[in-house]
Amino acid sequence: MTYAPGTFGHIATDIRSKNAGPFWLTIDIFCDEDSWTELTAAEVIAPDRIARLYSVTAEDVNVYLLPELLVIKISFPRPVRQAGPTDRDLHAGQQFVLLAETEVHEQGAGSTPTPTARYA
Repeated sequence: MTYAPGTFGHIATDIRSKNAGPFWLTIDIFCDEDSWTELTAAEVIAPDRIARLYSVTAEDVNVYLLPELLVIKISFPRPVRQAGPTDRDLHAGQQFVLLAETEVHEQGAGSTPTPTARYA
């Protein structure tokens, strides 16, 4: 998939999402040296920014930086439990798209991250 310049999906080497148990999901951002430097800069992957993007509380967002692997791991509660009657993404494999299509550098302080496209 091709992402717009300046988005997480364009800068990172790869982004994936998956379940982290039936109640949590995790997003893995794979980097090279250059993208690692840019994406680990202050506030680019802050819990409050991820919380606004995925409609969860910042206290529930865990961000893990794994410099040895050049990977950023983000975990937070699933919007609905896995395999529940309203679960539209059983394996959480599509949840990364919202982050991938979001511009890395926010337009203004306190602004809500805006993806370049929305899915219904």
